[in-house]
Amino acid sequence: MQKRLVINNELGLHLRPAGELCTLAMEFESKITIHFRDREFNAKSLLSVLSACVQSGDEIVMEFDGLDEEEAAARISAFIDGMR
Repeated sequence: MQKRLVINNELGLHLRPAGELCTLAMEFESKITIHFRDREFNAKSLLSVLSACVQSGDEIVMEFDGLDEEEAAARISAFIDGMR
């Protein structure tokens, strides 16, 4: 399952929201991957998420693969949509 999401936080995925995203992603058994600029990043790894250098207004594709992928997609999408 994939979701296209736009980062609305004016600072992008900097340390605090990246850490919160990783903490949330680790709650799920599913593999969660961020696709950005033809690269893949592990959403459960803070260093991986930070290395993506996602800025405000950037569109990312989140991929969810596993038994709890629907719940993971819903909760992570809500988290990203709520970042301001």
